[in-house]
Amino acid sequence: MDFKFTDEQESFRKEVRDFLEGEIKQGTFQPSCDAWIQGYSPEFTRKVSKKGWIGLTWPKEYGGQGRGHIDRLILTEEMLRYGAPAACHWFADRQIGGGILRYGSEEQKRQILPKIIAGEAYVGLGLSEPEAGSDLASLRTKATESGDDYIIDGQKMWTSCGVFMNMIYVVARTDPNPETPKARGISEFVFETNLPGITITPTIDITGSTAWAEVFFDGVKIPKSCMIGQKNRGFNQVLVQLDYERAGLERLMGNYPLFEAIIKFAKETKWRHDYISKDPLVRQKLAQLRTEFEIGRLLTYRVVMVMEEGKAPNVEAAMAKAYCTGFEQHLASLAIEILGQYGQLLGDSKYAPILGMAPHSFLGSKGYSLQAGSTEILRTIVATRGLGLPAA
Repeated sequence: MDFKFTDEQESFRKEVRDFLEGEIKQGTFQPSCDAWIQGYSPEFTRKVSKKGWIGLTWPKEYGGQGRGHIDRLILTEEMLRYGAPAACHWFADRQIGGGILRYGSEEQKRQILPKIIAGEAYVGLGLSEPEAGSDLASLRTKATESGDDYIIDGQKMWTSCGVFMNMIYVVARTDPNPETPKARGISEFVFETNLPGITITPTIDITGSTAWAEVFFDGVKIPKSCMIGQKNRGFNQVLVQLDYERAGLERLMGNYPLFEAIIKFAKETKWRHDYISKDPLVRQKLAQLRTEFEIGRLLTYRVVMVMEEGKAPNVEAAMAKAYCTGFEQHLASLAIEILGQYGQLLGDSKYAPILGMAPHSFLGSKGYSLQAGSTEILRTIVATRGLGLPAA
């Protein structure tokens, strides 16, 4: 297999890099870990929109560029490499827009997709609940028919983009029959968050970030036209969309700025009269880390090749995410080890090396293996669907 990019693709990569380096010089943002999920910057999103880089692969008839998945891979890779604050549009661009293209009505495509492309629709993910995380089919949020509307009641938690979203994607139960198998009778909806009955409460995670939120729905009335796809078939649609949520390079490069920073630190910092990078043990560990990174990169590239063939990357995405989140955790742990006791200081301390990225990443990385399906679930997918082993 030829892994070389074409001249046009390399030119596009350079264009993205030049843009991001220019924004850093202008002070638009400072590279940081997990900026794809925590970096809230409407200004940056508007600039990305003007470049035509939101909805890059979507059909031109809906405002997209109609480009290939490899171009989007290049764009994503550079955004993560530079730690760009792309959270406002990331989820809508990565999976919600694709879900609407795949399952939505023509009206939904023409109304919602242009807003996403323009950088105006910040869509949160309303999936997890107090009693339904990895076992999403156990969700209790319900959507009750009422004439031409649905009434939404329930609660979502760990809602990505929850604090700054103006639209939300919600999975709710539409079949009230208790005898219906729990994976059936579920539907998908997308609607605005300024409706009466919606309460959004920020969730402060272990790093101090408020990128997530709890969302409460108390008799929220939405038109039936907000349903995406078929009634009571939403769980099957969710499973397909989760493949795309798991497939991205953010599962490998979410804390990439830390990767570059710790290598630079080892090269430039002396300890006991010599540079840290000359310590044989440090050299071995950094070399192993780079090897793991390249393996993860190949796994994610394989995912994109499957998508280029027009297929959903089910097993491929499961393998990639299960492996890549392990790399991110290893990176964070090794960074703390190399930095020593000062490596535990967060960014608000003037003594914190490399802007306190190491402890931030160390604390946050524990959740990487839970988002979009735990590592155990992903390995089960590989075992049953990839290897043909029996389900437990």
